[in-house]
Amino acid sequence: MISIILPDLRPGGAERLHVNLADEWAHAGVSTEFVLQNATGELLGHLPASAKVVDLKSARIRSVLWRLVEYLKESKPNAIIVAMWPLTILAPFAARLAGYKGRVLISEHSPLSIAYGRYGRLHRLMMRASQRMCYPLADVRVAVSCGIADDLATLSGLPREQFTVIHNPAALGKVNVNAACPEQLSGCPGPIILTVGTLKPVKRHDLLIEAFSRLPASLSATLCILGEGQMREQLERQIDGLGLHGRVLLPGFSLDPGPWYAHSDLFVLSSDYEGFGNVIVEAMEYGLPVVSTDCPVGPTEILEQGRYGRLVSPANVEALASGMLASLREEPDRDALKRRARDFSLDVIAQQYLDVMFR
Repeated sequence: MISIILPDLRPGGAERLHVNLADEWAHAGVSTEFVLQNATGELLGHLPASAKVVDLKSARIRSVLWRLVEYLKESKPNAIIVAMWPLTILAPFAARLAGYKGRVLISEHSPLSIAYGRYGRLHRLMMRASQRMCYPLADVRVAVSCGIADDLATLSGLPREQFTVIHNPAALGKVNVNAACPEQLSGCPGPIILTVGTLKPVKRHDLLIEAFSRLPASLSATLCILGEGQMREQLERQIDGLGLHGRVLLPGFSLDPGPWYAHSDLFVLSSDYEGFGNVIVEAMEYGLPVVSTDCPVGPTEILEQGRYGRLVSPANVEALASGMLASLREEPDRDALKRRARDFSLDVIAQQYLDVMFR
């Protein structure tokens, strides 16, 4: 059995990734148990039938350590996968305190020096010290992109070769190009530009809306921002202020974004930074052309420095608008995009995790 340790199961990229891995492993006869700091989130209802859930009921991260120690003493899984700092430093330490003999794999999904950069020098020093002490206690240290591996090595002071890169399994092989068109997209007069992601500052949907407002009105384009989050009210005010009501859609979160990809003409990512960029791969699996900010650290790896999509300067409205317009005027090589997406297929990545866990 593999225990997957996460903060919760809200619909983020890392959470969805582990649900998909568990489903793939279930088909291979490998059982999983989700050990959650708090058993909350929309993805709870979408676990494989064989997966169990353990709720640590820890409102604060500091209470997780001893509850993990107790869990590992009682459950004794064959291996544990721990995702997202600071769980990635607490769990290896808990395993050592519990006398746990199984394999410990930690995985980081974000460039931590950027994600926590605003917290100041003292926080960075504490993070570095904790990584340097606890990362070596894990058997395997995974980064979901080369950029994150480089960042972790620099931040922790550990050798780069101590980090293994396993890309996210974002291509699920469940493409349905004949999916029914979502009601909100039916009747759109021109091309549909799609982005998918939580409505939070780092995704820079405000930048995307501003760039969209600069496209020629003659295009009759529609921008659809699929996701939910803290920025909704601010984005709605921006849409109204730019007179884009009806042309920019905020339909909320969708557990299955497939129909939205299938009925769109262009995918855009406008983030300040990413850990990987699952949604880029998801779009490419549908043969959807991509425009992305050339942000740290994942998009440039997925798009191979622009070979499979257009990369534009981050935080640059004009560059983003120009990139969208140019892409809409080009005929994409959809077959090439689909082939590239298969490099990140679920079955391949799931086996890579098993290989490093049980090497």
